Amino acid sequence: MPSGIYRRFVWAGFILIAIILIGTVGYWFIGGGQYSFVDTLYMTVITITTIGFAEIIDLSGSVGGRIFTIFIAVSGVGTMAYIVTNLTALIVEGQLTESFRRRRMEKIAGSYKDHYIVCGLGRVGCYIANELRATRRPHVVVDVNKSSVGSCLESLPDEVFIEGDATDSDTLLKAGVEKAAGLFAVAGDDNQNLVVSLTAKQLNPKLRVVARVNDMRNSQKMKKAGADAVVSPCAIGGLRMASEMVRPTVVSFLDTMLRDTGMNLRVEELPVPESLVGRPISALNLKRCSHALLLAVKTGDNWVYNPSESYVIAQKNTLVFMTTPEGRDELAGFLRE
Repeated sequence: MPSGIYRRFVWAGFILIAIILIGTVGYWFIGGGQYSFVDTLYMTVITITTIGFAEIIDLSGSVGGRIFTIFIAVSGVGTMAYIVTNLTALIVEGQLTESFRRRRMEKIAGSYKDHYIVCGLGRVGCYIANELRATRRPHVVVDVNKSSVGSCLESLPDEVFIEGDATDSDTLLKAGVEKAAGLFAVAGDDNQNLVVSLTAKQLNPKLRVVARVNDMRNSQKMKKAGADAVVSPCAIGGLRMASEMVRPTVVSFLDTMLRDTGMNLRVEELPVPESLVGRPISALNLKRCSHALLLAVKTGDNWVYNPSESYVIAQKNTLVFMTTPEGRDELAGFLRE
């Protein structure tokens, strides 16, 4: 339940309980202590609820008792009406449904492991979420205002969305940052992305953080704050435009690969387990996976492109493939055998 509504119900509940206690004690004094607790409580309840049953305590000769009853009736009925009105508004306006939705989203996010968190669902964040969805990677989206990103959420049905400030530790904990594999800090403000990176790394030092930067002068600050990689949309956009001019066929190929929902090809990476160190590429029998093409092997800071079947796998090698999401999972299974 949203905190504002929760506080209103709590305060109204306290006031109602106080009125009932005051009424019960007051009627006991008015009755000269001759009536039991149940009788005085009953008198208070029928007054507040305006049921209209016969009075247990005779107030015909007590002016003070009648004035007290008026006070209890007006304050009690007003409080009851306030509670009922807020409850009706809560249901009619869908806030109760929204509260349940938030709890369900938080429960789903809490069950994830090795997932990704996208902080900021603007234009850049929307593309990231679409790519994670297309490649079947579990992820959680975090943004401070759901209404401002409604158009993006419409294109992402059943998205796990946490509404809150990503610079707040509690929000990131709800998104499962302690068990996440990576986090994208892609708000439109560099200062906010810096704080998100710093907060996320404090909560999970093993987390890989990729941060957006608008001013390249902030790149080093972002890395010192905890970002493992910094990306400038402006720089990427400039490189893309240059590529469109000088190598249009290559760009067309990459665009077709990314937009082809049938094949859904991507360039993926898979680490090589210790059990395969010292064995040649041929031992992997990659021909078993018809939808995978080995492009390169990363060896520390160096690369071996189009490795031969006799290439011997070294420690901490990473294999780079062109494959589908299904092929990626299949390859991961082969490497674990």
